[in-house]
Amino acid sequence: MKITVGVSGASGIVYAVRLLEVLYNLKIETHLVLSEWAERNLAYETDKCLAEVKALASVVYGNRELDAPISSGSFPINGMVVIPCSMKSLSAIAHGYSDSLLVRAADVMLKERKKLVLVPRETPLSMIHLNNMLTATQAGAVIMPPMPAFYNRPQTIDDIVNHTVARVLDHFEIDNGLIKRWGSK
Repeated sequence: MKITVGVSGASGIVYAVRLLEVLYNLKIETHLVLSEWAERNLAYETDKCLAEVKALASVVYGNRELDAPISSGSFPINGMVVIPCSMKSLSAIAHGYSDSLLVRAADVMLKERKKLVLVPRETPLSMIHLNNMLTATQAGAVIMPPMPAFYNRPQTIDDIVNHTVARVLDHFEIDNGLIKRWGSK
């Protein structure tokens, strides 16, 4: 399996880091592209350095590398997740404004009818945000805001992050064992 991981500049880069850690440990091939603001948020929100995060990916591309393999529908890949997904990236994806590799790769997922999971991180949501989510959904994307569940009784922030990451991986049918499932004992 091969998955593109796009990381845009919304708050919540911890979700992307954890997803990359899990995919790395599962030995799943990942193609990573970070926006400029994602790189900045990494420094603002974590103690990780950019090199550490990039080392978790199989392949890393610059966001201006529009000739990267993931920008083509002929490149064999199973799907993509944008985690976190800023409202700017959501808008660009919903409206096909492919001025960066992150957005172009997402556009390719939609046109090729492959799995595209967007993890928007914003609150409150304006009508513009909601309309962009609707447009992206109608085009085939899955909108998955990082909403914590409490039936599993999270004790730490990691528990909450793991729940979102596990749910993202569920959409790619990747067994991960990160969370206690509803109804399990």
